[in-house]
Parts: sequence; structure tokens; C-alpha cells
Amino acid sequence: MGQNVRFKMTSVCGHVMSLDFIGKYNNWDKVDPAELFSKAPTEKKEANPKLNMVKFLQVEAKGCDYVVLWLDCDKEGENICFEVLDAIQPLMNKSYGNDRTVYRAKFSSITDTDICNAMNQLGEPNRNEALSVDARQELDLRIGCAFTRFQTKYFQGKYGNLDSSLISFGPCQTPTLGFCVERHDKIQSFKPEAYWVIQAKVFKGKDSPLTLDWDRVRVFDRDVGQMFVNMAKTAKEAKVDSVSMKEKAKQRPLALNTVEMLRVGSSALGMGPQHTMQIAERLYTQGYISYPRTETTHYPENFDLKGTLKQQANNSFWGETVKALLSEGINRPRKGVDAGDHPPITPMRAASESELGSDGWRLYDYITRHFIATVSPDCKYLQTTISFSIATEGFTCSGKTLISAGYTEVMPWQGIAQEEALPVCERGDTFTVDEIKLLEKQTNPPDYLTEAELITLMEKHGIGTDASIPVHINNICQRNYVTVESGRKLKPTNLGIVLVHGYYKIDLVLPTIRSAVEKQLNLISLGKANFQQVLQHTLDIFKRKFHYFVDSIAGMDELMEVSFSPIAATGKPLSRCGKCHRFMKYIQAKPSRLHCSHCDETYSLPQNGAIKLYKELKCPLDEFELVLWTSGSRGKSYPVCPYCFSNPPFRDMKKGMGCNECTHPSCQHSLNSLGIGQCVECETGVLVFDPTSGPKWRMACNKCNVVVHFFEHAHKVQVSQDSCDSCEASLVIVDFNKTRSLLPDGETQHTGCVFCDPVFQDLVELKHATMRHPMHRAGGARRGRGKGRGRRPVGRGNPKKPKDKMAALAAYFV
Repeated sequence: MGQNVRFKMTSVCGHVMSLDFIGKYNNWDKVDPAELFSKAPTEKKEANPKLNMVKFLQVEAKGCDYVVLWLDCDKEGENICFEVLDAIQPLMNKSYGNDRTVYRAKFSSITDTDICNAMNQLGEPNRNEALSVDARQELDLRIGCAFTRFQTKYFQGKYGNLDSSLISFGPCQTPTLGFCVERHDKIQSFKPEAYWVIQAKVFKGKDSPLTLDWDRVRVFDRDVGQMFVNMAKTAKEAKVDSVSMKEKAKQRPLALNTVEMLRVGSSALGMGPQHTMQIAERLYTQGYISYPRTETTHYPENFDLKGTLKQQANNSFWGETVKALLSEGINRPRKGVDAGDHPPITPMRAASESELGSDGWRLYDYITRHFIATVSPDCKYLQTTISFSIATEGFTCSGKTLISAGYTEVMPWQGIAQEEALPVCERGDTFTVDEIKLLEKQTNPPDYLTEAELITLMEKHGIGTDASIPVHINNICQRNYVTVESGRKLKPTNLGIVLVHGYYKIDLVLPTIRSAVEKQLNLISLGKANFQQVLQHTLDIFKRKFHYFVDSIAGMDELMEVSFSPIAATGKPLSRCGKCHRFMKYIQAKPSRLHCSHCDETYSLPQNGAIKLYKELKCPLDEFELVLWTSGSRGKSYPVCPYCFSNPPFRDMKKGMGCNECTHPSCQHSLNSLGIGQCVECETGVLVFDPTSGPKWRMACNKCNVVVHFFEHAHKVQVSQDSCDSCEASLVIVDFNKTRSLLPDGETQHTGCVFCDPVFQDLVELKHATMRHPMHRAGGARRGRGKGRGRRPVGRGNPKKPKDKMAALAAYFV
């Protein structure tokens, strides 16, 4: 704008903020799911707290006069614009008078022309489009959480073999599953039916016989079919009624958009939609292809087709085709749909398989071939059709002859198959009848939906966006509602089938419900509907559906009872209940849990590991028998009290903590008795001794996955009451047998700090590359912090940063 200014350019990583309920409403046990529709307040939280994106943006924005927003030119991008503005505007310089300080760049591709045009025509961010995204986020959160919480708690409390840790509901996920179950129901209800066709073979001279197609196609009555055969058999010759020859063209493809790329990824490349999207994003960030999230199938008028094509001229697979196109002149691409978001997906620079890896290359190869095909000529072929009459019956025979391959040169799988040439003949010619017979066949059921077919259905019904379609399909696979069979076919599981059949009863699964909501959201983005009114109206509808769902759950329960076992009849006896002292049953199916059939109580357990009884020892607080969770012989393990795991006994404990995080002041299994020192990797964890690990003794972090092996083959290892003078970690007492002692001078016992004691230096295996313990950083500064109730402190280092990385690793043990 003619001013001399300093520009700063930075970026975000997807959404800056995400919507969630305020703290107390995230407690499944204390909140009635019905409250989530209206009473529960929501708040915006950082989408990825580890990125510290808000603070980063504020540091960059401090002291700036203007901001130009170059976010994606779609509704989600518009929403992110306002997330950025909320973070930075308080830190920017105040404007003078009514001067504009916020500008929005609108662009559809990242060519220099487009970028310059966008900069010269800066507009304003669209509040209505951003609000439509806010409305979708709030609807999905409230509706999804309410139904998910209710049905997960209800069914997991009743059935032991559901095989799913979360029985989720989603406004888009549920109709996606509905399509798969609808196809399954058609297969199950299909009754094969016999039908009959007449097959005729004729020949002329010494030519090979031709197999003809019957004009009536098929009949469903055998006697009628036999009658036609008998009539045809009265003739010994087949008479040519007509010969037609037509030149036809197979059109080159439209420019490639996301949905088509996902379809091809699944059907032709054998890659799931989520995997295809991840690879496409990697190729984009590495600069090999254009932005992979687009609904557009029309190249912008200023798109440099020739320049993009020239980059592929030296490729060993399609280079010759490209050179021929450039010399003869490229064809104008077919006119597709301009959705106004991003240009179609195209290659941005040349690449080889060694650069991209196997799957990366396969996807890049398809994208490039598709682009070349869009500027190639159509495929042209000659279709010949010969009509015959044998007695009263009509038959035809057709064949195709290639005239010019056109675009199928680079997409050979779409080419015209080479067929045996039809004999030259004209009307009135006769052929000798070789055979006429009646064939019995059966109608076949439809097959299970493929991912490609499901994507087509989702696009047609407006379920999800180009960005979220792969996520919804991935969700129904991960939640064990469908399994992916060979050929990328989606077969619903018992759980998926029962859920959808239950949802049918309360009108929750039909795709029209989601499309109606999308229409309302679109009215917000166009400024034709009020954000608050649409939100309230839609939530009222789903709230009524939710109450009807709760009242009608017995109907769904009847369906569940047919496929799943009651929780009391599932699992095997493992440990005793602290209330009734009877054995509880361990249910191994996800989510693994313990159930006491006498008290009718179910207790959660840590997941993704093995559970076994822990020496029949009991928790001193509640008399429940402890169990041992382990991730494998070389991984970490720790004892768990089933009751404390779900009902934390102390204020500083959260749900889901094992004994290795329990702050009981005197229990022999607690953090206070077995904690040694600060984790060598993470900031908050404590390395806790595992007394079950001998003779390959180890300590493991109670927060992250760090496992430290030490004192192998020691006879006994104990955690001392005393702590190290240098780093305040707990001392360890180690006993060796005389014959296997690794201590100097044949000693059999030594007490010391595993971090500081030189005697222990070669007996401790700290395998991680970053040493976070205070004694192993340059300078060895220290700061103590209490680890439990009235017990000794555990070291929590906070030294100054070393000048170089080598200094930080100077005391690194192997």
C-alpha cells in the first residue's frame, strides 16, 4: 500500500483452539449426559498444548501494527483466522482512529501470480463462515459426547465381550457405519433366484466361432427358455440383420480432487483413506504435490499447465508422452467444478521412487499420471456391432478396435482391451450355427461395500468433508464397528450391526439427518440464519432424540442380548473383592476390567497390557487384592488396587493411577516406599523400583515409558529410607551372592545412589540419550521437592542449561 514496512511471516498448525466442556463436566461418573445438551458450559482450549501456539503467536505479534491472514480459503480456514485474531489482537499496537489493522488474503493456488493478486486485493475475514464452523464444533461435541457417554456406560456395565473400549456415537460417524450395515442387511436378506440364458455360437468358413449375446438377455422360467431354444434350433444358419460401426471416445478424466484421490488410493493402490491422506500431506509438505485437500475439479484460468507438464519431461516412465504432448500442443482440460477453495491436486516437481519411498511413490505416480491425462487427447476407438437372427430369436455380437490411445497411454489400466477382430460381413450374410444351448445361472447378492464405494456414498449425501471423510472411516474401523476384508471391503461386526439396528428404531442413522444439519450450517455461513437460533434449534431436536433413546434402550438391549454375553457370565476368577471377599472375574476383552457379580460392581483396569494376581497381597486402605499390570518381560510393570484405580484415596491422586503413583505414607507398594528419583527423560515422572523384576532388576518411570535396568543377577535389591546428599534421590541397598558379586573387592552388599555413586556407575543401564537428572547435567545444580506425605524428598533437577549438548551428556551412563 505504498508504505515502507517490516514483514514477519509465520504459521499455525491446524486449529489453534479446540472446543471442550469445562473441567467438571468431563467427569463421566458425576454428570448426567443429558446435561451436555444445554447446561454444560464449553470453553476454547489450546488444540495442542505442547505446541504452545497461543504464546508463540503472541510473542510474534507483540508491537505489530497490521496482520494479514493467509489461512486456507475455506470455512475451517476462516475459523482459524478468528482463533489467531483472538490470540494476537490484545498484543498488537492500537490503531489510530478507525484505521483497519486486520486484512484477509484470498487465494486459490500458490503461484506467484495468485499470491501477488491476493496481496493487491486484500479483504476482511468472514465472521459468518467462522461461526458456521463454531456451530458444527459445538453440535458435534454436545451430541457426540452425550450419546457416547450414555451408551458406553450402559452397555459396558451389562456385557462382558463387546470388544470395544469406547462405544462412540458421532453425527457423521453413525451414518457412515449405517451405509455399511445397510449393505450387510441386503446381503443377509438376499435370496438367490435361478434364471436361464441362451448361448449361441456361430462361425463363417475357417474363422473361430463367435459367441453371441441373446437380445432377450434372460428368462426366469426354464420351460419358456427351453421353448426359445427349440425354436432357434430349427434354423441351421444365422442371418446377419445389420452391421453398425461407430467411432466412440472415452473421455479424459477431470482434474483430481481429494475425494477421487481417496477413492483411487483404496480401490487401485490398496491403501486406506486415512493412510492415503497422511502420505498426500507428507508429499505436499515436502513440495512434491499441491495442497491435497480440495473439492475443485477445474484448473484456474491462470494455472500454468505447460510449466507443470515440462517438469515431467525427463521421467523414464512418462517422459516420451510428455514431450509428444508439448510438441503437438496440450489439450484444453475438461471443465469441472470450481468449489472456490484450492486448485486440483497436481505434481509440483519431478521425483523418483528412491526419494519418496514405496507408498509415497505409488501415490505420486498416480497423481502425476492423472494430471498428464487431463491435458491429453481422449481415447478413441471403433465399436462394431453385428445383429443376427436365428429363426425367431435375435442375437448380437460387438467388438472394439483402438484408433488412438490418447490419455490411456499414461493410464493404461483404463485402456481399451485388445479383442479378437470381428469377421468382415454385411447385411444378408449367413453364418453356420455351431451350437445353441440353455444355460442355468443364479442371481448373486451384492458384495460388502468397498472403501471407494463408501466414499462415493458419503460425498453424495454430504456426510463429512474432503478432510474429515478419511477420519470417519478410520473411526468406525478403530472402534471395532467394521473390519477391513481383502479388496478393502468393509464388513460390519456384531457390535456395529446391533448399534445401527438400534439407531434405526430412533431415527438416528439416516444420512438425511446430517445433510439437513449441514444445510442449516450453510445458511449461517451465508449470513441468512442466526448462529444461536440454529444451534439451539438443532440441539433441541437431538435432545428429544436422546431422551427417546434413553427411554427406548430396552429395545436395543434385546438386540445386544442376542450377540453378547452378560458381564456376570464373562471372564475368569482372578482376585478378591474388598467388600464381600468373594472372587471377582477378570474380563479380558477390551476394555479389560474386573467384575464382582455379588456386589454387581465393575472396576476399571489399566489397558494395553497383561493383568495377573499380585502375590495375594491386599491394599491396606480397602482390602481389595492387588493385581499386577505388565507390558511384557522387558517392559514396565506395577501393582494396582482395583478400587483405588477408579476411586483415588488421596486429594493429590487422579483416577487411573496405580500403586506406583499412590502417595500412601506407609504402604509397602506405594510411591513413597519404592520411589527412587526423578525420571531421566520426562519432567514430572519418578523412577519407581519394581520389586517383581528380579533377577533382571529394574526401575520404571510412573509417567512415561522409560525403563532403567540395573544390578542384574543381584540376590536382593531394596529402596532405603535414606536419601543421597547430592541429588536427594533415595539410596538403594544391593545384595549379591559371593559367587556372582559385581561389586569391587568381592563385596556382597553396598548402599548408594544409583545416579551419583561411582561403585554403581557400571551397574546401571540408563539407555536414553537425554539425561534430565540434576547430577548428570553440567554443573549438577539441585532442587529438592517432596515426593509424598511426610516422607523424604525425591530429586527434581532444575539446573541452568549447559552451553553445548556434549556437556549435557558428559556423565551419560551405558
